[in-house]
Amino acid sequence: MHDTISVDPEALRADVRDKYKDVATNPQGDFHFHTGRPLAALLGYDRAVVDALPDRAVESFAGVGNPHSVRPLAAGERVVDLGSGAGFDCFIAAQAVGTAGAVVGVDMTPEMLAKSRETAAELGLDNVEFREGILEELPVEDGWADAVISNGVINLVADKAAVFAQAYRVLRPGGAIQFADIANGKPLPEQAVCSIDLWTGCVGGGKPVGDWCGLLENAGFSDISVGPAIDAFGGSGGEKNARAFDVSAHVFLATKPE
Repeated sequence: MHDTISVDPEALRADVRDKYKDVATNPQGDFHFHTGRPLAALLGYDRAVVDALPDRAVESFAGVGNPHSVRPLAAGERVVDLGSGAGFDCFIAAQAVGTAGAVVGVDMTPEMLAKSRETAAELGLDNVEFREGILEELPVEDGWADAVISNGVINLVADKAAVFAQAYRVLRPGGAIQFADIANGKPLPEQAVCSIDLWTGCVGGGKPVGDWCGLLENAGFSDISVGPAIDAFGGSGGEKNARAFDVSAHVFLATKPE
């Protein structure tokens, strides 16, 4: 399938950086999505694991699903997190892969990077590193990763085909991509697809489930599976728009062929 780019990528990045700066520095603010420990509980993260983390590691979490639920990360694996934010999913991954493994988080928002790095240092996690970059040009070497994860971020990128091509590049043969993101059940009108406000509102950049699968297939992935619908926006500020376009979240799993 052809992934049409309907917004200016640079303008979109600037707006995303501005919005997620606020999530990093004022996590108790008023956002169109849920955040923090209540969100982690809603999405089914292991409560004992989350409770063991300090507030600063959890409070800016703004995902839409649990990418760890479809394939547990194994000890010794190397993991790349696309759009790592304040580091929550990286800290979960770091515990799973242990000291023999490694986790690289990639993000483009300075405030998120600063927060994630400070938290990793506070936790004494030597197996986690946060790198500045964009998902269309990952600062990770070819074939390094056993797993690529992401949570509610790829919808915020204009050129999704480039993101999946990069994920494929950094994975070893046999490696897995496991990500949560939003899918719209109703077609989006052109004005919505072209509205950066609706993109950063987690509506404009969504894709129908079949289109997400098509992007994975076109990138070369196989063994694609899709988890059940998740109501990630119920009770949030973005619920009205989510209901208008039948937006739900899903967790996707696919493999780079051997």
